[in-house]
Amino acid sequence: MNADALRQAASFCAYQERTVQEVRQKLSAWDVSEEDTEAILARLIQDGYLSEERFAKSFSRGKFRTRHWGKIKIEMEMRRKGLGETDRKNALEEIDQTEYHDSLKSLLAKKDASLKDTDPRVRKQKLVRYALSKGYESGLVWKVLGEDWD
Repeated sequence: MNADALRQAASFCAYQERTVQEVRQKLSAWDVSEEDTEAILARLIQDGYLSEERFAKSFSRGKFRTRHWGKIKIEMEMRRKGLGETDRKNALEEIDQTEYHDSLKSLLAKKDASLKDTDPRVRKQKLVRYALSKGYESGLVWKVLGEDWD
Protein backbone atom coordinates (compact mmCIF):
# COMPACT_ATOMS: atom_id res chain seq x y z
CA MET A 1 0.00 0.00 0.00
CA ASN A 2 1.19 3.49 -0.85
CA ALA A 3 1.98 5.11 2.53
CA ASP A 4 2.14 8.66 1.13
CA ALA A 5 -1.26 8.31 -0.50
CA LEU A 6 -2.69 6.89 2.74
CA ARG A 7 -1.31 9.84 4.71
CA GLN A 8 -2.65 12.34 2.16
CA ALA A 9 -6.06 10.63 2.07
CA ALA A 10 -6.25 10.58 5.88
CA SER A 11 -5.47 14.29 5.93
CA PHE A 12 -8.09 14.87 3.21
CA CYS A 13 -10.71 13.04 5.32
CA ALA A 14 -9.66 14.67 8.60
CA TYR A 15 -10.23 18.15 7.15
CA GLN A 16 -13.96 17.50 6.65
CA GLU A 17 -16.34 14.57 6.26
CA ARG A 18 -16.02 12.84 2.87
CA THR A 19 -17.79 10.10 0.94
CA VAL A 20 -16.07 7.02 -0.41
CA GLN A 21 -16.77 8.36 -3.91
CA GLU A 22 -14.96 11.65 -3.17
CA VAL A 23 -11.93 9.88 -1.72
CA ARG A 24 -11.86 7.42 -4.63
CA GLN A 25 -11.88 10.36 -7.10
CA LYS A 26 -9.10 12.11 -5.19
CA LEU A 27 -6.96 8.97 -5.14
CA SER A 28 -7.55 8.52 -8.85
CA ALA A 29 -6.45 12.13 -9.44
CA TRP A 30 -3.26 11.32 -7.51
CA ASP A 31 -2.65 8.35 -9.87
CA VAL A 32 -2.96 5.74 -7.11
CA SER A 33 -3.48 2.21 -8.45
CA GLU A 34 -6.89 0.55 -8.10
CA GLU A 35 -5.44 -2.08 -5.76
CA ASP A 36 -3.90 0.56 -3.49
CA THR A 37 -7.10 2.62 -3.63
CA GLU A 38 -9.16 -0.26 -2.26
CA ALA A 39 -6.61 -0.93 0.49
CA ILE A 40 -6.48 2.76 1.44
CA LEU A 41 -10.27 3.04 1.52
CA ALA A 42 -10.52 -0.03 3.76
CA ARG A 43 -7.87 1.38 6.08
CA LEU A 44 -9.56 4.81 6.27
CA ILE A 45 -12.88 3.19 7.17
CA GLN A 46 -11.20 0.91 9.72
CA ASP A 47 -9.37 3.83 11.36
CA GLY A 48 -12.53 5.97 11.50
CA TYR A 49 -11.44 8.62 9.00
CA LEU A 50 -14.20 7.69 6.58
CA SER A 51 -17.82 7.02 7.47
CA GLU A 52 -20.63 7.55 4.99
CA GLU A 53 -23.22 7.41 7.77
CA ARG A 54 -21.45 10.21 9.64
CA PHE A 55 -21.06 12.18 6.39
CA ALA A 56 -24.77 11.82 5.53
CA LYS A 57 -25.91 13.02 8.95
CA SER A 58 -23.52 15.96 8.92
CA PHE A 59 -24.44 16.85 5.34
CA SER A 60 -28.20 16.79 5.94
CA ARG A 61 -27.96 18.83 9.16
CA GLY A 62 -25.68 21.37 7.51
CA LYS A 63 -27.72 21.88 4.34
CA PHE A 64 -30.93 22.14 6.36
CA ARG A 65 -29.60 24.60 8.94
CA THR A 66 -27.40 26.80 6.76
CA ARG A 67 -29.01 26.70 3.34
CA HIS A 68 -32.57 25.89 4.48
CA TRP A 69 -32.90 23.07 1.98
CA GLY A 70 -35.86 20.73 2.14
CA LYS A 71 -35.60 16.97 2.45
CA ILE A 72 -36.14 16.33 -1.25
CA LYS A 73 -33.21 18.49 -2.30
CA ILE A 74 -30.98 17.11 0.46
CA GLU A 75 -31.79 13.56 -0.57
CA MET A 76 -31.15 14.23 -4.26
CA GLU A 77 -27.77 15.71 -3.44
CA MET A 78 -26.84 12.80 -1.16
CA ARG A 79 -27.86 10.38 -3.91
CA ARG A 80 -25.67 12.31 -6.36
CA LYS A 81 -22.78 11.91 -3.94
CA GLY A 82 -23.23 8.14 -4.06
CA LEU A 83 -24.62 7.56 -0.56
CA GLY A 84 -26.64 4.42 0.11
CA GLU A 85 -30.36 4.42 0.78
CA THR A 86 -30.01 3.48 4.45
CA ASP A 87 -27.54 6.28 5.14
CA ARG A 88 -29.75 8.80 3.32
CA LYS A 89 -32.88 7.69 5.17
CA ASN A 90 -31.19 7.76 8.60
CA ALA A 91 -29.72 11.19 7.93
CA LEU A 92 -33.08 12.68 6.94
CA GLU A 93 -34.69 11.24 10.07
CA GLU A 94 -32.23 13.33 12.10
CA ILE A 95 -34.04 16.51 11.05
CA ASP A 96 -36.54 17.55 13.70
CA GLN A 97 -40.05 17.82 12.20
CA THR A 98 -41.02 20.89 14.25
CA GLU A 99 -37.82 22.69 13.29
CA TYR A 100 -38.37 21.64 9.65
CA HIS A 101 -41.92 23.02 9.65
CA ASP A 102 -40.81 26.26 11.34
CA SER A 103 -37.96 26.67 8.88
CA LEU A 104 -40.36 26.41 5.95
CA LYS A 105 -42.70 28.96 7.56
CA SER A 106 -39.81 31.37 8.13
CA LEU A 107 -38.50 30.88 4.58
CA LEU A 108 -41.94 31.57 3.09
CA ALA A 109 -42.51 34.63 5.29
CA LYS A 110 -39.17 36.10 4.25
CA LYS A 111 -39.87 35.43 0.57
CA ASP A 112 -43.41 36.82 0.88
CA ALA A 113 -42.03 40.08 2.29
CA SER A 114 -39.75 40.44 -0.74
CA LEU A 115 -42.48 39.94 -3.37
CA LYS A 116 -43.81 43.00 -5.17
CA ASP A 117 -46.95 41.47 -6.75
CA THR A 118 -50.25 42.50 -5.21
CA ASP A 119 -52.43 39.67 -6.58
CA PRO A 120 -52.71 37.06 -3.78
CA ARG A 121 -52.88 34.14 -6.25
CA VAL A 122 -49.69 35.22 -8.01
CA ARG A 123 -47.93 35.68 -4.66
CA LYS A 124 -49.02 32.23 -3.48
CA GLN A 125 -47.89 30.65 -6.75
CA LYS A 126 -44.47 32.28 -6.44
CA LEU A 127 -44.16 31.12 -2.82
CA VAL A 128 -45.01 27.55 -3.79
CA ARG A 129 -42.49 27.56 -6.62
CA TYR A 130 -39.82 28.97 -4.34
CA ALA A 131 -40.41 26.39 -1.60
CA LEU A 132 -40.43 23.53 -4.11
CA SER A 133 -37.15 24.79 -5.58
CA LYS A 134 -35.66 24.65 -2.08
CA GLY A 135 -36.66 20.98 -1.89
CA TYR A 136 -39.68 21.05 0.40
CA GLU A 137 -42.51 18.57 -0.11
CA SER A 138 -45.50 20.00 -1.98
CA GLY A 139 -48.05 18.71 0.56
CA LEU A 140 -46.22 20.44 3.40
CA VAL A 141 -45.85 23.65 1.39
CA TRP A 142 -49.58 23.78 0.64
CA LYS A 143 -50.39 22.95 4.25
CA VAL A 144 -48.21 25.78 5.58
CA LEU A 145 -49.58 28.22 3.00
CA GLY A 146 -53.12 27.16 3.89
CA GLU A 147 -52.48 27.82 7.58
CA ASP A 148 -51.00 31.29 7.29
CA TRP A 149 -51.81 32.78 3.90
CA ASP A 150 -55.57 32.45 3.49
